[in-house]
Amino acid sequence: MMELKMKNKFVEAKKQEFEIKEFVREKLGKGKISDIKIERTPVGEKIIIITAKPGLVIGRGGEIIWEISNVLKKQFKFENPQIEVSELQEPMFDAQTVADRIATSLEKFGPLKFKLVAYRELEEIKKAGALGAEIRLGGKLPSARAKSWRFAFGYLKKTGGGAKIVNKASAIASTRPGIVGVKVSIVPKNTRIPDKIEINYSLIESQSKEKACEQPKEENIEEEHNGSNKKKRNTKAK
Repeated sequence: MMELKMKNKFVEAKKQEFEIKEFVREKLGKGKISDIKIERTPVGEKIIIITAKPGLVIGRGGEIIWEISNVLKKQFKFENPQIEVSELQEPMFDAQTVADRIATSLEKFGPLKFKLVAYRELEEIKKAGALGAEIRLGGKLPSARAKSWRFAFGYLKKTGGGAKIVNKASAIASTRPGIVGVKVSIVPKNTRIPDKIEINYSLIESQSKEKACEQPKEENIEEEHNGSNKKKRNTKAK
């Protein structure tokens, strides 16, 4: 009975977290939020909003944050909600930000320009220094039947333990012909790839130089040894 109550509490807490995240995303709009984290502390509930545009999230004089805080108190029964806004340092490596930006562009310019939108985003990710990226678009692009398109470059691990280094996200674009699904996968720069072999050329050069210096010494020792043997032979002959 106690286990069942604990499970129900856990399910209710997760359900509430999902509802809060959906509410905050709808309130702030598409393309403004990368991720939302909820932490429960003894002082109160802490909501961390991770975004590339902190100014748009906070609003003029903190107006938007104040509105979200009031809704959390009234609708979700939070006693002391603390909202913190964290800025993304490298938004081009954040898959959710890129996916939302692609979805917004498709809604604005239409699905006919999907190739231009995808290649432009892929080029920006490449210029930022990402090791690899993939953009997948699915829907009526541009034919009457649904079709899937793939745009990619560089290194991208899809299965196994190495797939954990890939930052993945998805978004939905509501266009006139229909819904278009967007999936983005990015491997950020300076990511340690488990199965990548790196050649240390400086170490190879230093070792080759050391071997080159040791060879003349060995030759001199052999010459001295041969010379001593010749002297011994000459003394015996006499």
